Amino acid sequence: MSAQPAYFVFDIESVADPALVSKVHYAGKVPPDESIQKYREELLEQHHSDFIPYTFQVPISIAVAKVAADFALLDLVILDEPTFRPHEICSKFWRGWQAYNKPTLVSFNGRGFDIPMLELAAFRFGISLPQWFAMDTRSFDQPRYRYNTKSHIDLYDILTNHGATRFVGGLNLAASLLGKPGKLDTQGFMVQDMFNDGKLAEINDYCRCDVLDTYFVFLRTMVLVGNLSLTKEQSLVKNTRDWIERQSEAIPIYQQYLANWGDWRNPWETAE
Repeated sequence: MSAQPAYFVFDIESVADPALVSKVHYAGKVPPDESIQKYREELLEQHHSDFIPYTFQVPISIAVAKVAADFALLDLVILDEPTFRPHEICSKFWRGWQAYNKPTLVSFNGRGFDIPMLELAAFRFGISLPQWFAMDTRSFDQPRYRYNTKSHIDLYDILTNHGATRFVGGLNLAASLLGKPGKLDTQGFMVQDMFNDGKLAEINDYCRCDVLDTYFVFLRTMVLVGNLSLTKEQSLVKNTRDWIERQSEAIPIYQQYLANWGDWRNPWETAE
């Protein structure tokens, strides 16, 4: 692919580290193979959600859509396929960001989960990120500065005015508003159980589809903020759908994704 990506649209799936949960949360008194389930039961009782905090998690899938400066999709890849080693996934993400000359990261709620988890994974695995932290530069010029959209566009931040409101429905809602598939058979809370059942391929399929949804939400957000015309966006959507169709024989989950494709009716076009 000759074009240089200007954006990395990404999504991450992660699971809890049982040894870490056992040691930190239970002081080793609960065996690792029992610790995650026990912790989830406690979280569910206390908070009505059994999602374990990112501080106890490691990445097991990252999908990245490489997007050109004109917002065209160039490619979509899964990192460290087919071995999916957490330390290599983390390393390839950050090394790729540097190797491609630091493209703007694009996520949905990445500031609240994905990026902190990947920073902590780099801490855990001993990966140096001097260009990301940029400690010798002014705080507002540092890539990880919360309001630096040249380095990271968090679509959730834009749609909620940096958390001033709640975006009930998340990425699934945002994609559905645009007639895109949204969640298929998998949702985020299911990933831990799927991993325990050895369903890594299905987790990666889920991650791919989430990145596609994020890409389409990114395009419409660029229309919203004035960086892209609606006409151009619709052309990009059509081209991307054609790309997905071409890829669907090699990547069967794309067939299901297209089967759930909806129709966004443009209210500005004159009805025939």
